[in-house]
Amino acid sequence: MKRAAAQALIALAALAVSCSRSESSAGARGGNAAAPAPAAAADATAGATVVGKVHASSLAVVALEPKGERAFPPQTERPVMDQVGLTFGPELLLVRTGEPVEFRNNDDTLHNVNVKDEQTREQAFNVAIPTGGTFEYTFKRDGFYRVGCDIHPAMAASIFAASTPYTAVADGEGGFEFAGVPPGPWTVTVYTGGRRLLKDVEVKGGVTEVSIE
Repeated sequence: MKRAAAQALIALAALAVSCSRSESSAGARGGNAAAPAPAAAADATAGATVVGKVHASSLAVVALEPKGERAFPPQTERPVMDQVGLTFGPELLLVRTGEPVEFRNNDDTLHNVNVKDEQTREQAFNVAIPTGGTFEYTFKRDGFYRVGCDIHPAMAASIFAASTPYTAVADGEGGFEFAGVPPGPWTVTVYTGGRRLLKDVEVKGGVTEVSIE
């Protein structure tokens, strides 16, 4: 089951980088929300809240990106990908471009971590990590990355790197939520089922709702 899930995540990444663009014009509707992963979370003490729902039958990765240049504070928690029981965890890790990521090996055997850019096939790095060891890496380019272990070919995972701190995996009902979003024009980008969906949104004070179809 875990291997099948990892393969599904890799398939999502592989399809998303070459998919067509589609902009939804449907009206906004709320939904059950899933908070962004801690590594990608922004300061929720200020700004507005964006609540949305993706109307899709498969896994959806959501990114809220500013229209134009905008500076963001550094991440407050370092994202971690571990290796336990011949499995990468999590199977999909959200990270910030330009911010450090930690790779660990808490398994009882040697692993290597082989990471490649899903779009260009360029190798980001390939390092061996002994039991109890760690390795730190900073992704320089946005996009999906394939993670594997040459020693144990059944191991697989994916990484999604984004310059924006507002990224999330939609919950089982397609819901997502971003807190602490500065007002202004933004674009919601959704990767799901081999499609890349885009929708512009004007974030104002309070709660802004968005629906992606």
